[in-house]
Amino acid sequence: MKFGIIGAGMIGHFHAKAITAMTDGTLHSVFDLRQEAADKLAEEYGGKAYSNLAEFLEDDDLEIVTVGTPSGAHLDPTLAALNAGKHAIVEKPLEITTARIDQLMAAAQENGKTLAAVLNRRFHPGMDAFKKAADEGRFGTLASASAYIKWYRDQAYYDSAGWRGTWALDGGGSLMNQSIHTVDALLYLAGPVKSVQANTALLAHERIEVEDHCVAILEFQNGARGVIEASTCTWSKDGHPARVQLSGTDGSVFLADEAFEMWDFRQEQSEDQEIKATLMKGQEAGLGANDPSAINFYQHQRNFEEVVTAIRNDRQPSTCASEARKSVEVITAIYESAKNDGKKILL
Repeated sequence: MKFGIIGAGMIGHFHAKAITAMTDGTLHSVFDLRQEAADKLAEEYGGKAYSNLAEFLEDDDLEIVTVGTPSGAHLDPTLAALNAGKHAIVEKPLEITTARIDQLMAAAQENGKTLAAVLNRRFHPGMDAFKKAADEGRFGTLASASAYIKWYRDQAYYDSAGWRGTWALDGGGSLMNQSIHTVDALLYLAGPVKSVQANTALLAHERIEVEDHCVAILEFQNGARGVIEASTCTWSKDGHPARVQLSGTDGSVFLADEAFEMWDFRQEQSEDQEIKATLMKGQEAGLGANDPSAINFYQHQRNFEEVVTAIRNDRQPSTCASEARKSVEVITAIYESAKNDGKKILL
């Protein structure tokens, strides 16, 4: 399929790398309000460059767009793309409120087009194995389901762009921006959330509106309890990996980025030895923990390929809008709780 990229910043470059590596996708065009940025990306990876969105979307050869604008600016270009008859894959979060996501979902349905999200941390062998174990019920009664994102961003990161650290365009801080992929992974593995209670703080940064540290207590619909801890003020030399940990009466699995720190079940299966031999944690630095540019693009590639396959087969992709909505619903409930002195919020 022929892809177009909306937004030629750092994320746009990740999208371009992923698209050019795909087996069933080519980079056809690039849009950015800054013509020089669109030109630069198009020259590096191929395709036409536009600074006029209407002209970009009028191209009949363009089939699918990826949206990499700031989080709170996903709505308008995605609506325009869907209404122009294009499929859309939108960066995290799909939008910063569930109301905006619902508006996008309605437009996709009305136009008969696929609306999907970038949930790239679902696409690696460790997550495949983790999800299989969860779906097979290998944890027994799930008791604990938690996520820990202890990352670091310096003040220069927030000062580098006016939209960073704002409610309007970032939608939140360490939780909504840096941690949403790990929150998505937690929900993907442990299931829906029943209630949240939370506390947030701004501890280590200046001139931003949002939190740089958050702790939330979750109750899942299956009865499990857990914690989400999200931070951009926890420094380490190499960066802490993003962790998702599930434990129950029959097993425990701790995932750190793409590798396991623990894979332990009461009833072992044949694949367990291979997992322990190939997917256990070494000494890798956390992916994107200290440096947001240090993120592999192959997960984006698999994400995009899944969407293309779904379109070809006339089905919803595994990263469809309704899946992406779940993490935003939980995160906005956490913010509501924090703003109300830790009040329990029911979902």
